[in-house]
Amino acid sequence: MARTYPGIILRVLEGSIAEELELVPGDKILSVNDMPLRDIIDFSFAMADEEIELLVEHANGEQELIAFDKDYDEEFGVEFERAVFDGIRACANHCYFCFVDMIAPDMRHSLSVKDDDYRLSFLYGNFVTLTNMGAADFSRIERYHLSPLYVSVQCTNPVLRAEMLRYKGASDILGQLAKLEQAGADYHTQVVLCYGLNDGEELERTIRDITARRPHALSLAIVPVGLTKHRSDPFPLVQFDREGAARVIDQVEAWQERMRAEEGRTFIYLGDEFYFLAGREVPLTEMYDGFPQLDNGIGLTRNFIEEWVKAGVAMDEEDDEARIAVVSGTAVAPVMEQLARELDPDARRIHVLPVVNEHFGATVNVSGLLTGHDIMQALQSLTHTVDGVLIPASALREGEDVFLDDMSLDAMRASFPSVRIEPVATGRDYREALAAWGAYHRERPSGGYTWQSNAGYTKPAAS
Repeated sequence: MARTYPGIILRVLEGSIAEELELVPGDKILSVNDMPLRDIIDFSFAMADEEIELLVEHANGEQELIAFDKDYDEEFGVEFERAVFDGIRACANHCYFCFVDMIAPDMRHSLSVKDDDYRLSFLYGNFVTLTNMGAADFSRIERYHLSPLYVSVQCTNPVLRAEMLRYKGASDILGQLAKLEQAGADYHTQVVLCYGLNDGEELERTIRDITARRPHALSLAIVPVGLTKHRSDPFPLVQFDREGAARVIDQVEAWQERMRAEEGRTFIYLGDEFYFLAGREVPLTEMYDGFPQLDNGIGLTRNFIEEWVKAGVAMDEEDDEARIAVVSGTAVAPVMEQLARELDPDARRIHVLPVVNEHFGATVNVSGLLTGHDIMQALQSLTHTVDGVLIPASALREGEDVFLDDMSLDAMRASFPSVRIEPVATGRDYREALAAWGAYHRERPSGGYTWQSNAGYTKPAAS
């Protein structure tokens, strides 16, 4: 048998087959029906059989072969410590604009891991450059029908792409996309737009080339480069200003009109930051075609507003007494202020607290990159008492109550013992929390990894 990599069980779900078999956290699944494992994709497809032989290694080192029958679509009931058992495939590029290279050197090691793993792209929507893909990878994509993937294109000019990624093998992006298509995979695409590099005529070329690859190309997102104060790369990069953002919007809107005329959908979407920079309203909901790149932040503001509005229609209970501080990044703070005034026109009890990102630098203005210490400093600066604080759940590590700077949510709560601090994620959550604070409660998802191929979904399991 080929080399196998054990899947380490993090959690066994109550009432599941795994619980009946007396598996426990820490047990290692070595193979399924003699099939070696590399990741939860292998595991899930192997578990689609009805007759299963599971090779397990227990904590004492003893190996056990467990045979059992199950329904084809019956979930096994385990969460794993990692989605990929053989290790995350690292990025071989050295991009001018790599955000991971711009984090503070004293932050935890896991934040400095630059993944470029097509499996994580399929499972969780991580963007990959395809520069480390070989024939065996494309064959596996075809065999397992791994679609859609998420591809960081940046530009389609081969010389410029190799230069921007600082990797000679990065030049043939159109050829790599063709291989995905031949493997039966569709894909969403992204451009990290750098002023004076891949904008203007280069962006025009990229849009033209990607739109020509429909229907395999499902969408194209364009986001502005983000720069932190810790960036040390000598290559000069500048951020878009108001005029530059307006030019990008005008250029892309022309293409959006063309796409909607051709096939009734927008296809090309801009990151909210462009609209904030240009002082323009974010597009209406219908322009986002169901938000295909919401996890990439595309349409996040409009989706949030829509969730807020729908929750308001459904609400029939309000709490007009609780004084609440709403923490947000500086970019979206005006939107949060506008929504808050719907419930509290006189700003008597709801206070929107824009937090300047001192850790990464003030130009990093999104809520999801706020650190615990920056939020704490902002809360300490409040000149009035509050009963509750809403913090963006996106600022916490997924599945864990820990901020980017390793401060725990518990530590923050301990610093404000008389204040209830709640992480909130959606517009509905914010609306319900602000309107009925006393009744509001949400459970946060766990940090385990699970996936069931025949169920047609990919997501971390909820606790």
